[in-house]
Amino acid sequence: MIKTLGKQIKEFKADSIKTPLFMVLEVLMETVIPLLMASIIDDGVEAGNMRHIYQVGGVMAAAAAVGLFAGIMGGKYGARASAGFARNLREAMYANIQTFAFSNIDKYSTAGLVTRMTTDVTNLQNAYQMLLRMCFRAPSSMICAMAMAFFINARIASIYLAAVVFLGALLLLIMRFAMKYFTEAFQKYDDMNASVQENVSAQRVVKAYVREEYEIEKFHKASGNIYRMFKKAESILTCNAPLMQFTVYSCILLISWLGAKMIVGSTLSTGSLMSLLSYCMNILMSLMMLSMVFAMITMSMASARRICQVLEEKADLTNPEHPDFDVPDGSIRFEDVTFRYNQASESPVLSHVSFEIKSGETIGILGGTGSSKTSLVNLISRLYDVSEGAVYVGGKDVRSYDLETLRNEVAVVLQKNVLFRGTILENLRWGDENATEEECRQACRLACADEFIEKLPDGYNTYIEQGGSNVSGGQKQRLCIARALLKKPKILILDDSTSAVDTATDSRIRRAFATQIPDTTKLIIAQRISSVQNADRIIVLNNGQVDAIGTHETLLASNTIYKEVYEAQTSGSGDFDEKGGDEA
Repeated sequence: MIKTLGKQIKEFKADSIKTPLFMVLEVLMETVIPLLMASIIDDGVEAGNMRHIYQVGGVMAAAAAVGLFAGIMGGKYGARASAGFARNLREAMYANIQTFAFSNIDKYSTAGLVTRMTTDVTNLQNAYQMLLRMCFRAPSSMICAMAMAFFINARIASIYLAAVVFLGALLLLIMRFAMKYFTEAFQKYDDMNASVQENVSAQRVVKAYVREEYEIEKFHKASGNIYRMFKKAESILTCNAPLMQFTVYSCILLISWLGAKMIVGSTLSTGSLMSLLSYCMNILMSLMMLSMVFAMITMSMASARRICQVLEEKADLTNPEHPDFDVPDGSIRFEDVTFRYNQASESPVLSHVSFEIKSGETIGILGGTGSSKTSLVNLISRLYDVSEGAVYVGGKDVRSYDLETLRNEVAVVLQKNVLFRGTILENLRWGDENATEEECRQACRLACADEFIEKLPDGYNTYIEQGGSNVSGGQKQRLCIARALLKKPKILILDDSTSAVDTATDSRIRRAFATQIPDTTKLIIAQRISSVQNADRIIVLNNGQVDAIGTHETLLASNTIYKEVYEAQTSGSGDFDEKGGDEA
């Protein structure tokens, strides 16, 4: 874990070294000042030597100035190092998440990843700053003060030693109990963030079903769990202050009593007693600082483990040792493919699937809910790897390709359409960041999106809200299709991506595909037969297996599942809205 986190210090190593050095310099100045004060009292005030007072006072002022400068510089470099460390952690986590396969992402909740990149990183940032400053300052101050105390009077210094052992043992005991609750508390943050995220993203549903009270209660419960965990942890940590005060006052009383006796017996000077009392405060304040460091480290240990989980997660899908960077064409072949999301699962999602698609063909994929249509096409762009068998694109196993090369040649319009904040043009250029405006317009014409875009006040510069909340479902689907077309892919997969457009528009989109991109292999997953009946062939899936492959006419005559679906969809009034109109 330390090695993983240490890699993220990177360009802030110099700041991380300068901070403790300045802290040590500040401690040395603080250690010298009580000695100088003792000299002023013993050799200046009591001896009536004003010259000595001025000389030593000047040195003391210089030492204080140096200590002040060291403290300021230590704070400056410590802040820069800790903030930079936090920035690098966030960037490293985000970069690693981008390499994750779907199977890796499935291990984490969205809320959990957000918590790791915000709350957990902030905890580590604070802990690192305290580590650089207090964790070097406190031990240095304690060691120097202890050494000077023994130098002045070993008998009185023994009181400090006993206090340090006593406090150190109790602080370790407190930390041990507190850490358990902090670990549980940070796990509860995921539940609370998940509640917030779910509520905000589904706000329309919440209001439509008048479930505000239920959502408030759910959040109250999640927030209450965090409150209880932190209350228990903080209740234990609050023992630090009374223990520290008890030890400080006990030491002061013992030193004052023993020191007074020694002064009366002429074995200790007044100035030395004042120095010993100053060193007493230095030692005990150092212990207090160390207890704060331990508390912060205790809190951050749970965060550190959660961050390292993400940083150390290895992508399940990686490039081969010598990847292929050329996809010859859009032909596809499934060869006895079996697929499981969980390799330990007994029942596969896809079982012994075999078929071949020629480059440029239009293939329809039909099947009931849960028949694994989406799982099938996910294997083509290698979003998942097969459990058994092989998938070939362009005559080569997809596992032999460079991942980026393969995915650039396979455009997927997903079942759940996603648009990002920005203009329509900016969203379209996700398909090709260098696409001209004319190329974007042409893609929109093919996807039948131009007709509604041109009616918007700002046209292609219309701003899209997060998730595309200010456009209808059908409009969102057509923009996503246009975005995919801009990739100029060899394979285009439409995963039920015209379900929210009317049948007339759906028909125009399919005709445009047939005439404008004839060399692109097109796979159309659909629930309605009208979307796939003109395809070159149709694959009927049932329970993760290929039930039949053929043309519309062939399947209608020979396949029971296809015939039942066709009759169910045509026996009534036909498909919705034959003449047009978007579904809002």
